[in-house]
Amino acid sequence: MATNGRPPALAGVKLIMRRELGAYFGTRAGWVLIALALMVAGILFNARAVGDSARYSSDVLHQFFHDSSGVMLAAAFLVAMRTIVEERRSGTLPLLMNSSLTEGEIVFAKYAAAMVFLAALWAFSAYIPSLVFLRGKVSLGHLATGYLGIMLYGSAVLAVGIWASSFAKGWIVAGAASAATLAVMHTFWLLARVVEGPLGDLLGALAMHDKHFLPFKQGTLSLYHSVFYLAVTAVFLSLARNGLEARRWSS
Repeated sequence: MATNGRPPALAGVKLIMRRELGAYFGTRAGWVLIALALMVAGILFNARAVGDSARYSSDVLHQFFHDSSGVMLAAAFLVAMRTIVEERRSGTLPLLMNSSLTEGEIVFAKYAAAMVFLAALWAFSAYIPSLVFLRGKVSLGHLATGYLGIMLYGSAVLAVGIWASSFAKGWIVAGAASAATLAVMHTFWLLARVVEGPLGDLLGALAMHDKHFLPFKQGTLSLYHSVFYLAVTAVFLSLARNGLEARRWSS
């Protein structure tokens, strides 16, 4: 029930999600991105995961999820770039900011719609690892855990991109800020190998991919590593909300 003329938050979030999903699935660009992602994932699976020699099914899946994380990185990065920058480019951001929705609701709605799109993309890819059934045995638990890791990793990447999109005035600035942040977070593991002591341990713990994604591609479900990706998602979505809030007060 509305309070002080403000519609329920859930209704507003659903409205934005419906509009965003229409932009993803109702335009050629969304389907082109899905097709390209599936094509790259299929090529990598054939060239690297399967290869030209006999391999254990678990090794094939391990390599598939490793390569797929790179595809997810690119897909989530591209999807994130349009979330808020596109609103600013088309001139609809002021209307959105002056609506009854809070900054947190706006950010969450855009994040949730983008995650639904990415989940659909990877649902379409399920036939690729299923090809292992033709010549080997596949653990359904390994498949489920690997895909969970892909989605958690994609969630973190997406949140970083939405944060960059929340304060950037154009595609170039948003892309540069997001790429730089992701690059730093992905290279922490290199620094962790040369830095000793607690600082090295901290850098290793903050690395976006290395040890945090390893259990998932091996088929091992880890609460610790799941919480890491959820924490990264929450932190950067909060920063995105704060960025929009600052913009509202400065306008």
